[in-house]
Order: sequence, then C-alpha cells, then structure tokens
Amino acid sequence: MKRSDRRSATRLTAGLDIGDHLITGRNGAIPVRRYRRAGAEPVATLVWVHGGAFAFGGLDQLESHAVGAALGQRGIEVVAVDYRRVPPWNWFRDPPAGRLAGTRYPVPLHDVLDVFEVTRHEQAHAVLGGASAGACLSAAAALALAQQGTAAPPLVLAYGTYHASLPEIAPEMRARVRGLRGLTQFRPQTVHRMNRNYAGSEQAMREATAFPGGHDLRAITDVLMIDAGRDTLRASGEAFRRELHSAGTRLDYHVVAEAAHGFLDRPSTTPFRRGIDAIATWLSAKRRTDGTEGRTTPR
Repeated sequence: MKRSDRRSATRLTAGLDIGDHLITGRNGAIPVRRYRRAGAEPVATLVWVHGGAFAFGGLDQLESHAVGAALGQRGIEVVAVDYRRVPPWNWFRDPPAGRLAGTRYPVPLHDVLDVFEVTRHEQAHAVLGGASAGACLSAAAALALAQQGTAAPPLVLAYGTYHASLPEIAPEMRARVRGLRGLTQFRPQTVHRMNRNYAGSEQAMREATAFPGGHDLRAITDVLMIDAGRDTLRASGEAFRRELHSAGTRLDYHVVAEAAHGFLDRPSTTPFRRGIDAIATWLSAKRRTDGTEGRTTPR
C-alpha cells in the first residue's frame, strides 16, 4: 500500500461517524463497518462488498475502507461487509479435483445476503454493490433474492468478474494490456483457478448464484457498471453488460479509460476519484428519480 494512499484514506475519514458492528447471519456473526456523515441525513444507503479474489481483503482494505469514507463524504451511508473468505489459492497451480474442503460458495454469498436483508429492513431503498469479486457476489445476491421472491435491489458493480470462465479477450483490449501492464493481468486459466477455488466444485461453478454471467438476468432491473480500461477482466464486464442489455436492464455503463484493475483500492489516484464521482452521482440521481428524497426509515 502506497503511503499516499494511506494518507488519502485518513483524510477522507474527517467528519464521519464510523462504527464497527456485528450482524447475526445464518453462518454466525458478520463484521460490518458503517460510514455516515456526522449530523446529516444520508442521500442513499449502499451495502458495499470489497474484492480480493474471494480469498483476500477485509474492512481495512482500501477498496472497502477508502470507498466507504469517500462516499460517506458525499452524503451516502455505506455498510461495508466483511464476508467470510475462502482459503487462499495458487495463481500457478490448479486446485485439486473433487469437492474442496473449507469455506466455499455459498458461504460468502450468504453473508452478503444476510447483511443486505438486515440493512434493507432498516432502509427500504438500500442499494447493493461491490468491486471485483465483490461485484460478482453483489450480482449473485440480487439473483438469489429474486429466487426467494424478493425484488432485486439496484446494483453498483465495479470491474467485476461475473462468469465462471473468462470470456474471450477482444484484440483491442489485449493491445491495452501489453508489456509491463500484462504482468499482473488475469488470464483465462488464472480466472478458472480463482473461481474453482471459490465455488469448491465444477458443479457449483455452473450455478447462477455463484457466477451470474451467462444466466437469466431479467430479475436485475437497475445497474451502474464501471470497468477499468486496462483490465482483462473487462472481458467479463463487457459480456455481462451485453447480457444485462438483452435482459432489459436499465444500465449505466462507464469505462475509466486509463485505469487498471482495482483502482478503487488507490484513493490518491484520479481513477479512484472518477469512480467515486460516478457512484455518488448515480446514487444521488437515483434518490431523486425514485422519489425517495426526504424519506427516512427509523433506525
């Protein structure tokens, strides 16, 4: 973590009420961290799910903490979720065959669902979102809610991986990640290892609530998507965007042209600020168009 990013994250917390809490879920207590501008009614409420390849990260990760603080400064209440993560995986070696032991899908998904349902009980117009693996978990949670007969929430999805297998990377995209930029990119085999490690089995990888890409998305009605221009995972984002469009989803799609994957983990950078601006603007506009301005829910 760069010193400039740590300093930026610290500055973002000024004037905010920030508190760590536990929410009771089906698998036990789930740590959450709430961000809210002191003395002000929130513009919107966002349940936020960090990335980390399903296996890494946490509430102190800047993709969680700095995002929560930056949006808090914009008047948005953020509930950051510290979901249970799966065991670390090897970027260069396939997982063993058969069902993998330990915490796997759907346990992280259940944590996201449980926190969101508690939050929506408090604030009926809560939005769900996340970055990278957190974007996948958020989209999958929306489908899971629809399967339960509950309306899927609006979604904020940043540079996510949505498909069990990485879709074909377009030549234009390959050209943008050549040279040194290619050293840290996700390749199809890397994505397979990550996703297999999360799902725990080949059968689970085919479930819509594990990887929603390629499945029926008509239950998802309203989405903001933000992708990174220099990111091979954008192949999944572009494919998911097309699938949402075919499903009739109301979709606002942005590409931060010069950004690499994970730019919401770097609060000192221009791509971070552009991403936060896009999220805050979309959430504020949603409050006005949905007619929720001025409405509050008792806490």
